[in-house]
Amino acid sequence: MGPLIFARLYALKSLCTAIGCRSAGRALVKALGSTDEGERTVAGMLLVQGGKRAEPLVAEAIRRREHLPIVLLIAADIGASSLVPELHRLTTDPDPDVARSAHDALEILSAGHR
Repeated sequence: MGPLIFARLYALKSLCTAIGCRSAGRALVKALGSTDEGERTVAGMLLVQGGKRAEPLVAEAIRRREHLPIVLLIAADIGASSLVPELHRLTTDPDPDVARSAHDALEILSAGHR
């Protein structure tokens, strides 16, 4: 991942958290699907740094089934307890990666980790 991609992601996070720009937050969620591992990692870290402000973006990504395994873990990392019913539902998802991530997210949330 080059410095321009990092700068872009950081600018998106800044727009999302400072002024509530939802399209910037959605672009961060979209970056979770990048072919560049570094870009995916940084996008996830920036969403987690957004904390509760990222919860609506995470909820939307879950509804749209976007990048579910990582989005579910981000939900746990930000302490999105409002998403527990959805996480329970996803523990029986036909995709084993999604089901495993939903289970892991529930374990993290139930342990009180954030």
